[in-house]
Amino acid sequence: MQSDIGLIGLAVMGQNLALNIADHGYAIAVFNRTVATTRKFAASDAARGKAVIACDTMAGLVASLKRPRAVILMVKAGAPVDEQIAALRPLLEKGDIIVDGGNSHFRDTRRRDAELTAAGLHFMGTGISGGEEGARHGPSIMPGGTEAAFAKVGPIFRAISAKVDGEPCCVHIGADGAGHFVKTTHNGIEYADMQMIAEVYAIMKRLLGMSAVDMARTFAAWNAGDLDSYLIEITADILGQTDAETGKPMVDVILDKAGQKGTGQWTSAAALELGVPAPTIAEAVFARAISAIRDERIAAEKILGAARPTFAGDRKAFLDDLKDALLASKICAYAQGFALMQAAKEEFGWKTDFGKVSMIWRGGCIIRARFLNRIKEAYDRDPDLRNLLLDPYFRAVVDKGQAGWRRVVTAAVANGLPAPALSSALAYYDAYRSGRLWADLIQAQRDYFGAHTFERVDRAGWFHREWARG
Repeated sequence: MQSDIGLIGLAVMGQNLALNIADHGYAIAVFNRTVATTRKFAASDAARGKAVIACDTMAGLVASLKRPRAVILMVKAGAPVDEQIAALRPLLEKGDIIVDGGNSHFRDTRRRDAELTAAGLHFMGTGISGGEEGARHGPSIMPGGTEAAFAKVGPIFRAISAKVDGEPCCVHIGADGAGHFVKTTHNGIEYADMQMIAEVYAIMKRLLGMSAVDMARTFAAWNAGDLDSYLIEITADILGQTDAETGKPMVDVILDKAGQKGTGQWTSAAALELGVPAPTIAEAVFARAISAIRDERIAAEKILGAARPTFAGDRKAFLDDLKDALLASKICAYAQGFALMQAAKEEFGWKTDFGKVSMIWRGGCIIRARFLNRIKEAYDRDPDLRNLLLDPYFRAVVDKGQAGWRRVVTAAVANGLPAPALSSALAYYDAYRSGRLWADLIQAQRDYFGAHTFERVDRAGWFHREWARG
């Protein structure tokens, strides 16, 4: 039996994706550099009886494929991807397709695409979101590469992707690194979303003194409204669970120290490179970094003193403010992410449709949320929309919630509670709507100490002043 597609790399994500493909009626050949892993997977209860063909060699995998041949790489980003491509490339012929389904950096994808295109091969840098569960039962898939390659692999990807209202959460994103760039941006927004929720949780706990059960109920109630999303849903679930060993809320026995795999950093670095303000995403990355120095924070608390928050206002009204602050901040984080993707589209000549991107993020991925439908509507109204904050719907939501948002940030600052994502989102909003900021003084300073010149408000051109000293 010939295979419809091949897959290399049988860690959990690779195994689950292979099973998903087989479940949808496609024959899949699998290979892992450790032969025992390949055989164990093929013999497992999960794979037995399915059209999963175990291959002991990469050559055997390629030989089993229908032409044009397509192979998915599910290996660690970086050098391992290059190593697998180098081993696979001599076995392929013109018109064959290599799919990188890992979290690769988009610039690596652009490089690999150029090299393989020159050799007559297609390369598809493809973002796959949803973790192990998504890979098994339906992820959000963001394929880059040529339209010809997508025409071959797209039907399989659309079949195995998550479905919302019957629509597959998979669309061709654009050429070369577009798919991986959109996936990276998705992860950057995810960082911001998680951080904002965590800050709201901390304010509820430390300022309002709410129990885990009360917080769980609050988040569950919010999930029934405009904040309906996967992350709010799981937050309510997490806060409602108890540790069997201690009887304490599960969240209270988890170490206050968050890890990261780097895609949030990549998003922030891309924003810096392209000159796009994305402060909320960057603050979320820095927040994880400061959480990582836990021992240092504990020592500093003894020296500098801990905050002692007190609240004497209307608790119900303040919870409403928290909800408004979270929604408005979330909109700003998405606005930053979509502005970044717009800049990348213009820089690299991609043809990304942002309305369609918002639709494929409605299912399978971590940031799936109700208001992604509103983003699609915004781009339907204006395909050239420069910023989500300019759309009438989002403008009205933020305007309605900004008074409560300001009260939340003010209360956090007054009580010594760090809220970097919520406060940076507010600063972003205020800066974006300010026709004049503070850059006139910065330009003057740069010209003063470095003769960098400046522009004037009354006539065109660049000018330098011999600034008086003393």
